[in-house]
Amino acid sequence: MRVALLSYRSKPHCGGQGVYVRYLSRGLAELGHEVEVFSGQPYPELDEGVRLTPVPSLDLYRESDPFRTPQPSEIRDGIDLLELGAMWTAGFPEPLTFSLRIARLLRERAGEFDVVHDNQSLGYGLLSLRRQGIPLLATVHHPITQDRTADLAAASLRRQLTLRRWYGFVRMQARVARRIGDVITVSRSAATDIANDFGVEPQRIHTVPLGVDTEVFQPRQRPRAPGRIVAVASADVPLKGVRHLLEAVAKLRTERPVELTLVSQLIKGGPTERLIEELAIGDVVRTVSGIDDTELAELLASAEVACVPSLYEGFSLPAVEAMACATPLVVSEAGSLPEVVGGNGECALLAPPGDTEALAQRLSSVLDNPTRARQLGEAGRQRALRRYSWTSVAAATVERYAAVIERTERAGQQRADRTRRGGRRRGTTTC
Repeated sequence: MRVALLSYRSKPHCGGQGVYVRYLSRGLAELGHEVEVFSGQPYPELDEGVRLTPVPSLDLYRESDPFRTPQPSEIRDGIDLLELGAMWTAGFPEPLTFSLRIARLLRERAGEFDVVHDNQSLGYGLLSLRRQGIPLLATVHHPITQDRTADLAAASLRRQLTLRRWYGFVRMQARVARRIGDVITVSRSAATDIANDFGVEPQRIHTVPLGVDTEVFQPRQRPRAPGRIVAVASADVPLKGVRHLLEAVAKLRTERPVELTLVSQLIKGGPTERLIEELAIGDVVRTVSGIDDTELAELLASAEVACVPSLYEGFSLPAVEAMACATPLVVSEAGSLPEVVGGNGECALLAPPGDTEALAQRLSSVLDNPTRARQLGEAGRQRALRRYSWTSVAAATVERYAAVIERTERAGQQRADRTRRGGRRRGTTTC
């Protein structure tokens, strides 16, 4: 098959969309399919044999200069003006403007692809591709309604006004999700949320879990660092539950030597940095960002325990990556996390979401019991090998491609038949 894989942004490291695009495209290519990735900034890192077509935006949210004002010479067309105007009025335009640019690009190249696969942009521009009869489906890792709910709950009344404007694109995503062909998601929990929050018919939602490279993410021979906790948060937002982990670490450090390595791009002067200062734990908390998979795997494999304290997760690649490294886990009993780790406590200890005391207790339980920690880690490694392979992810995704292509062709044939019948009726005369 010839596959166009779309991603409005694809952060290369420690960002779920960038990881998904890289490894899915690799798996598809290994199965013999031709894959071309269309991405806005930041661009993904791709394997040899997978083509990248950049779809430049104004890059208004680049990490080095967020909410920047572009030079007049950077404005190329009306889509750029729409993007800039939305940002200036507190909106988040990237999903919409990316989809409009893609619609323009693929209008001339539609015949080059057997299927178009969108990775969570869900912008209105995609509907024009559907009207052209292009086989189309989308991956929705989780509905952004969950992020919106968590952010609003943590915000002041004044801040809620701008947040509601920022999340205005969610209405568009729900509308497009209802009208697009098929939806792939990564867990049964996320499928339920997509049906409930976006109103997508359950029979059109198909679960294909994410994968992990178990050759990169694997246990090391070196001893684990005593007292080291590692957590990965792809964004510095309330939904990731980092606040509760920091509070738990502040409690633990009064009882034992402990250190936390937080893999995240923190907002300078943002809530996480301020909380670290307020809790006076800067001497035991280290933050890193921009590391590649090998460095992340080394870090996870060096920890005595990994933690995913999120208030919601549609899947959680960091959990699976820790499992593959045989690192025992403590995770929130939220979203898909129990489903990912196995809800029976075989691979991880679960804590109620947002419960600092319970989180501290579960972390302490792992640190205090090396035998139990080793059992959790070994069970996690086996679960990762058994269930979370990128080869199986790619194969299951190809099955969805085939179904969408067949249904699109059938619908096109039915439209052509109706047109012919209508033409014959109009051509009939009576005496």
